[in-house]
Amino acid sequence: MNSSLLRVLIVGCGNIAGVFDQYRLPSNLPLTHAGAFSRDTRFSITACVEPDGDRRNEFMKEWNVPIGFSSIEEILNTGEQFDIISICSPTACHIHDLEISLQIKPKLIFCEKPVTTSLDETERLVLECSKANIPLAVNYTRRWDPDITKLHEDIQAGHWGQLRSVIGTYNKGILNNGSHMLDLLQLLVSPLEVVKVGKPVQDFFSDDPSIPIWLEGKEEIPIHLSCGHSADYALFELQLNFSNGVLNMEDGGMFWRERRVIESDTFKGYRKLDDGIRRAGHYPHSMLQAIDNIYHAISQGVPLASTGESALVAQRLCKKIKNMACNSL
Repeated sequence: MNSSLLRVLIVGCGNIAGVFDQYRLPSNLPLTHAGAFSRDTRFSITACVEPDGDRRNEFMKEWNVPIGFSSIEEILNTGEQFDIISICSPTACHIHDLEISLQIKPKLIFCEKPVTTSLDETERLVLECSKANIPLAVNYTRRWDPDITKLHEDIQAGHWGQLRSVIGTYNKGILNNGSHMLDLLQLLVSPLEVVKVGKPVQDFFSDDPSIPIWLEGKEEIPIHLSCGHSADYALFELQLNFSNGVLNMEDGGMFWRERRVIESDTFKGYRKLDDGIRRAGHYPHSMLQAIDNIYHAISQGVPLASTGESALVAQRLCKKIKNMACNSL
């Protein structure tokens, strides 16, 4: 193995670790940790952890991983060192896996979201990573989406005019998926204030309902988040209403719809929105962008786009929203 490659340990061998890419064409952009790391020649996936032996063996074969462990503790006695530990295990395992990862002492930890289901534990572990001088990247993928990066710049530059309001829809839990939306909004229109919450919708996790929310962003921009039901279909969309038009993120960022203001040809003196265009988004580039950011964070000290600290902001909002919803029942 080329000694200059950054050595990667992947913990958990499920969907986001590699399975989502397993049956896709090689020409498709990667959606998973293994898919992205294996595509980038600056990295080498040198080991994986998975308690299910069959799944572990399949993962090792699919991604040419030379070493497999049934538990992350096994690594402590081997002397194996890794530059990056990717934590792709179920969320309930994150506390344990992060604690052991800190003992292994990689150069960086890349953790799936949410960091943990407990705000107190997330705060503790983010602090422990900081004390150990180990950067923690959290996979809120849209912070690496080129369309979101451009949108953030366009909002700052006023290319769409004044932002008047935001309408979002999501499902499958305020922490599980809602935190993605809150993190995205925090990036675009921070700071966020929770004004009111609606009745929780139990649509997937018994302890993590989806909750309708009314928020305000900077300059008191009204933000309304409504909920679908995850049993129907996946739902993660955003509409931004500007003075010069309306921009819609559709299908989680796989597509964008742009409508601009024009003079009405029916009602003289009025303005309306044109028919607009619908274009493919760059969301599929997010994982490659993430590991490129990780490479430069390790090699050059470049700031991470998504960190434990930024993830904490979203999780604190989730906690506040859940508390408000419980108190209103």
